[in-house]
Amino acid sequence: MFYIRSLSEFCASNQIDDEKRNAGLTTPDGIQRFDDVPYGEDERNVLDVYRPKDTEGKLPVIVSIHGGGWVYGNKEIMQFYCMSLAERGFAVVNYNYRLAPKHKHPIPLDDANKVFCWVLEHADEYGFDAEHIFALGDSVGANILGLYCCLCTDPAYAEELSIHPPKGCLPKAVALNSGLYRLVRGEEDLLDSLAEAYFPNGGTDEEYDSIDLGKRVNVHFPPTFVMTALGDFLTCQAKPFYELLEKLGVPAEYHCYGSKGNELKHVFHIDIKLPEARDCNRDECSFFQHQMQGGER
Repeated sequence: MFYIRSLSEFCASNQIDDEKRNAGLTTPDGIQRFDDVPYGEDERNVLDVYRPKDTEGKLPVIVSIHGGGWVYGNKEIMQFYCMSLAERGFAVVNYNYRLAPKHKHPIPLDDANKVFCWVLEHADEYGFDAEHIFALGDSVGANILGLYCCLCTDPAYAEELSIHPPKGCLPKAVALNSGLYRLVRGEEDLLDSLAEAYFPNGGTDEEYDSIDLGKRVNVHFPPTFVMTALGDFLTCQAKPFYELLEKLGVPAEYHCYGSKGNELKHVFHIDIKLPEARDCNRDECSFFQHQMQGGER
């Protein structure tokens, strides 16, 4: 009973925080939105597209993968954050994926693949520049995105999971925000409970190891913006992953936001009312724009 109550409390607490964060926000006048577009057969397989109004031609795309410990989250709580990115000149795809405990690993990776395939298939309809597809993931969304990039660059891994990204699905660059890069049994009781809900066998050593992004990443991983904050409970994982990317020769930037007395919290960047969030989101969009220009900084 404690296990069920723990997950319920986790979801309820996150929902309260999300509703408080988004209170009073509305769709910006300059944004055109397409809501609840199906990309798969499950009722959770729906997405939104946001574009700046009065723009001509195709736009670079950002695909956003929400966090929530694999058991919580939806596109509605991310909509204002994602629209703030669209205001910077991008088409943004904001989607739901199937959640644990009903849906186990690697279902979120399969849904990510469906979304990237959908973007490629509907590029003309929604004005997507298929040559410039970017992506960002928050918390466990960063883990999902990172593993998906590994699927795109490692055919053996794709075959292992029976998920086969078509050519062109690898994002041109990614941003990993307050990311979970690995799970360590016993390090956090909450993370162990989430792992038990997410993995088909309840979290064996092999299952913990299977989502260790540091053991999957390779030299073909896309250019990466690694973001954390001083008050982020996962901040200790960010710098080692960035250093691994550097060692592999993957173009990467590391950013830790906040200062003494203003440490900032896990996924602070979603709260677009915060000036620090606006700074972070500007930096990430600038990183993507520089990749469009050949990666020069």
